[in-house]
Amino acid sequence: MKRFAIRFNAPVVLSFAIISLLVLVLDSVTGGASTARLFCVYRAPLTDPLTYVRFFTHVLGHSGYSHYMGNMLLLLLVGPGLEEKYGSRNLLATIAVTAFATGLVQFLLFPHSALLGASGVVFMMIVLSSFTEMKKGGIPLTMLLVVALYLGSEIADGLTRTDNVSHLTHIVGGVCGIFFGFRLARAKKR
Repeated sequence: MKRFAIRFNAPVVLSFAIISLLVLVLDSVTGGASTARLFCVYRAPLTDPLTYVRFFTHVLGHSGYSHYMGNMLLLLLVGPGLEEKYGSRNLLATIAVTAFATGLVQFLLFPHSALLGASGVVFMMIVLSSFTEMKKGGIPLTMLLVVALYLGSEIADGLTRTDNVSHLTHIVGGVCGIFFGFRLARAKKR
């Protein structure tokens, strides 16, 4: 009889979810001070070393439990397959680059607001997952549909809604997903 065992099957994805949960608990314990100082991007002096740290760590902070759950459920659904296909190191690199890109866009274009949360990373993963069956010389129809549906709705929402959602972050995350999809597919062919 086989012995039942729980496997830590996607170390990058699971670590991301656990660290984000710990950041949320820390936020609660510090009354939001830790998140404001370390886990959201906002216009701050370039002489402050934490400004550069926040370009990456903002994806670990969330405004509350429902914000965390919305991002983590999608991350846990899509991420393990990507980590299995592309490897932990590649997935970690895509997360870091997407975090930096979304943080930098926020810093440069929205000086009077802050950004936190993993939605840019989640959108990157959603779009990247549509590339998993990319064949030589073709563009997957699934990728075209994901881009049209997800990114199209984000562009429409960004132009027509006034809410606390950073639609541009979702778009930047999706563009990162397209970039990584083609780049990782090309690297795999070599």
